[in-house]
Amino acid sequence: MVKKKKTSTKIKNFFIAAGMIALPVVVGLIASALTGDAMTSFGELNQPPLAPPAWLFPVAWTILYILMGVASYLIYRLKPRTKKEKMLRKAELIVYFVQLVFNFFWTLFFFKWEFRFFAFGWLIVMWAMILALIVMAFRNQKAAAWCLVPYILWCTFAAYLNIMIAVLN
Repeated sequence: MVKKKKTSTKIKNFFIAAGMIALPVVVGLIASALTGDAMTSFGELNQPPLAPPAWLFPVAWTILYILMGVASYLIYRLKPRTKKEKMLRKAELIVYFVQLVFNFFWTLFFFKWEFRFFAFGWLIVMWAMILALIVMAFRNQKAAAWCLVPYILWCTFAAYLNIMIAVLN
């Protein structure tokens, strides 16, 4: 009886982890699908120095989305011992999901609707949320925080690209 319960818990945890890892990937795929041929028109814009080749963006974002999902699962699976820890975990997950929504809409603002300056401001707010999430996660789930470090670094680079493309075009 105990073994069956452990097995069902492991299966449940596997599906929760898979879902939490898949969620940001799916969000990215939907945003990408909604932007249509944006990468083609993006390549035709005046590019700033250090602009990477277009093929790098989907590769980088896929890796980042997977790391984001892993971070969210690591935060989710924490077993809070106190009310304060429970509130912190809830706050981390809220910030995570809100920044994921910001991530989704940034893609649309920048690529689909070409609101480049607005997208830059939006990205700065998203960057602040990612930083807040990293700081919160370092308190109780360092592995999750480290999973988010490449994300904030890429978003810092994306902010540079965003503002320079807005200015150059």
